[in-house]
Amino acid sequence: MSQNVLVVGGAGYIGSHTTLALREAGYGTVVYDNFSAGHRDACFGDHLVEGDLADTDLLTRTMRDYDIDSVIHFAALIEAGQSVVTPLPFFHNNLGGTLSLLDAMNVAGVTRLVFSSTAAVYGNCEDVARLSEDLPRAPINPYGHSKAMVEAVLETCVQAHGLEAVALRYFNACGADAQGRSGERHDPETHLIPLVIQAARGQRDQIKIYGTDYDTPDGTCVRDYIHVSDLAAGHVAAVAHLQRKQTAGFEALNLGTGAGQSVRQIIDAVRRVSGHDFKVEEDVRRAGDPAFLVADNGRAQQVLGWQARHSDLDTIIRDAWAYATKNL
Repeated sequence: MSQNVLVVGGAGYIGSHTTLALREAGYGTVVYDNFSAGHRDACFGDHLVEGDLADTDLLTRTMRDYDIDSVIHFAALIEAGQSVVTPLPFFHNNLGGTLSLLDAMNVAGVTRLVFSSTAAVYGNCEDVARLSEDLPRAPINPYGHSKAMVEAVLETCVQAHGLEAVALRYFNACGADAQGRSGERHDPETHLIPLVIQAARGQRDQIKIYGTDYDTPDGTCVRDYIHVSDLAAGHVAAVAHLQRKQTAGFEALNLGTGAGQSVRQIIDAVRRVSGHDFKVEEDVRRAGDPAFLVADNGRAQQVLGWQARHSDLDTIIRDAWAYATKNL
């Protein structure tokens, strides 16, 4: 059996780290990307195919030409707030593009798929301490809806097309490759840790805390922050799981630490690790921000034999800081 993995969206943040992890695990890798958000210097595959997710024919040829055994699908629009303003591109790309990919897989005879999903499929679960995969999908924005719709499509393809699929639901991806080969550089940047790092580096005047009256230990939102290298390891484990399993089916698994960090804890950690102080301004809550979003990660540990190994807060901040100061 071939050990070649097609990494769709492999020039992006999580895709590039996963490609590195796949190569280190001995897999052949082909990166497929249109560079709408990815970076050419973050392509670490054995081969690169530049193409769009909507190009079903090119995807099919790529799978055949490189004897692809498994596909990891990262190619999505990810900004939840923007999806509320302009929802159609999110459905065109995230749902429509995935349909194109599934068509290509079906024609090429590739049945194994690891799908990059999100905790946004759960929506607001204020009364739940940790989010488990048994909760219903109840997204509250078009981004979350687009991912939930893809999961539903994957479920329907199991019996019809013999699909073997795992949807990995991320929580808050962060950090950077410890060797500095890749890191977080979205444009525009909306994620908390890189924004706080920008403030510590003097690249922005201040950092805002949106809401200080939540029912959490320090009044600010708590999130499950997971190192991108741990996420990458989860994808490698999911590919190996599908190859061992060799039977059609669909599973959704949370990739998180099972612990939460507050906004204030993130700010304090950046100050501590960087040695730089910066201005912090408190503001009112943003609509739709739950107080507490933390993963129940027991199922991923059981099914994949995976656990987060690099996601203590100081390691996350140290790796992100090192990457930013060297590259950004």
